[in-house]
Amino acid sequence: MLQTGPTVYVGRSSRTNDEGIAQLAVLLPEREVVPVGLDGVLHLKSAVTALPDGTLIGDPSRVDLPGLFAPAEEAGAHVVPLGGDRVLMAASAPATAAMLRERGLDVTAVDISEFEKLEGCVTCLSVLIM
Repeated sequence: MLQTGPTVYVGRSSRTNDEGIAQLAVLLPEREVVPVGLDGVLHLKSAVTALPDGTLIGDPSRVDLPGLFAPAEEAGAHVVPLGGDRVLMAASAPATAAMLRERGLDVTAVDISEFEKLEGCVTCLSVLIM
């Protein structure tokens, strides 16, 4: 799941079907629950994440969402907001990092190449405590 503002995006895949999404919508009546078709990924945040301003960044070949900000590299779709205008992302997406810096974001890039060999990304490696 990916929450931005009052909207919760939920990946529809072999792990989460329409019935599960409908049950979630009942549990979150104050939010808009949006199902998102996935192609070639298990988890929604392996294909799309949100920038601090709520802009969705993702690979349009992997998710069915209009208006995505497309990264320069596949790994550029994986960002973790750290508060304010700071984001965490993989060092394997330098062109996307440059694009985000041009948008005024403070980018921290980390080498997670060993995790990427097993399709891991910064969102998989992060636990946010709020």
